[in-house]
Amino acid sequence: MTKISGIFAASMSVINSDLSLNIEKTIEHAEKLIDQGCHGTVIFGSTGQAQLIPISEKIRLLNKLSGSKYRDKHIIGTGLNSLNETVNFLKIAISLNLEKFLIMPPAYYKYDDKSVINFYARIVGSIPRCKILLYNFEELCGYKFSVECVEELAKRFPQQIVGVKDSSYNLFQNLKLKNFSILPGSELKLLKGLEIGCSGIISATCNVTAQLSRRVYNDYLSNKDQIYNQKLKDVRTEFEKYNLISALHTLKSKEDKIYQNVLPPLDVLYDNHKNDLIQNLEKLNFKINSKLAA
Repeated sequence: MTKISGIFAASMSVINSDLSLNIEKTIEHAEKLIDQGCHGTVIFGSTGQAQLIPISEKIRLLNKLSGSKYRDKHIIGTGLNSLNETVNFLKIAISLNLEKFLIMPPAYYKYDDKSVINFYARIVGSIPRCKILLYNFEELCGYKFSVECVEELAKRFPQQIVGVKDSSYNLFQNLKLKNFSILPGSELKLLKGLEIGCSGIISATCNVTAQLSRRVYNDYLSNKDQIYNQKLKDVRTEFEKYNLISALHTLKSKEDKIYQNVLPPLDVLYDNHKNDLIQNLEKLNFKINSKLAA
């Protein structure tokens, strides 16, 4: 399998006013990000409100996504705590020739590395055809992968456990595995990560920084001067002042009001926070995926 490398957006889900998933616009949004510079996207990651979307709607989207011209560029998140539901969901995706997944350990319960290894071993045992990126995000699930745990999973299942999205940032500087994708979860880590051998990033804010992030990535590979990295970092820092999902939907709703819709208990930014975000981005001379000079 080709190593998963490059700029990946944790793609947003587009929600209708009745709080149902707008399948067509969600896919259209993800494919537009690829056209704007992303090497691929993650559908139904945490930014895509995966934990809040019914399985039935996720399955309907998978059926539609399987016909996408960019089908091979999408990684599928699960957003499910149940092992059995995760396995069943992956089986449906595999039947549609969607084989790459981002899977976080279950939230709420306390457990150790041994239990996490068992969790992924059962998934692989049920679906050996899958390609899994581990999702390391202690803030969301309560568990943080250790280097030793990831090394053991990669050793046991080299054909299935193919990488990690590191949003806890304890792995990307310390994990050294051959033919294994290491993708920090922020543009703030992009250049530093590339310099120490990481594969790229998977980031929420790539929904609006696709072209800027891709330029930093391409300039690194071409050994060019980094003239865009500081602006990229400054933009990410502005978004980190708020809930990322709320901030992204707030900004995107300036283009299309449908982005004002998010699933409770989430909400868009209001009043001062909304104005501050927009004004501070304007001070940075930042426009969503604006064209950059060649």
